[in-house]
Amino acid sequence: MRYIFRTLAICILVVGTAVTPAAEARDAHQGEVILTVSGPIYVTSYEGAARFDLEMLQTVGSKTFTTTTIWASGVQTFAGVALADLLDVRAVEGGTLRASAMNDYAVKIPVSDAVEVGPIVAYALNRAPMSIRDKGPLWIVYPYDSSEKHRSELIYARSIWHLDRIEVQP
Repeated sequence: MRYIFRTLAICILVVGTAVTPAAEARDAHQGEVILTVSGPIYVTSYEGAARFDLEMLQTVGSKTFTTTTIWASGVQTFAGVALADLLDVRAVEGGTLRASAMNDYAVKIPVSDAVEVGPIVAYALNRAPMSIRDKGPLWIVYPYDSSEKHRSELIYARSIWHLDRIEVQP
């Protein structure tokens, strides 16, 4: 499926149209926009960017994993869209992501982190939507317990909460 979206994005780029009617329908958010993805992305929906409400994020895909974190005691269950899937539907293939929080705090995440056993853009914690008080509504979370490489200061620093913007940088 990932390759279908990339092929579609390339076809759109070749034809010279940034948004197809089908993409507009798919990207017509009904609720509050909680994430904007901008930069050199090949599939956009609004003024050169892609804007998502919660329902739209959930339609991109859903991934759930349990892990411990340095921010909470015990095992936590996170649900969200895999960062790899989010980038695939926007035909992002390389570069760096500048992930920003509501308070303008920002981190850089290499696109190479977006792998199958990589981070998710979490929208639920322990089966409940995350409120702003609980690091939500979105939080980039890595499966920390899955690999020693995910338990480092660098990865913890990339785990930005209150996420509301991702800018793709070449």
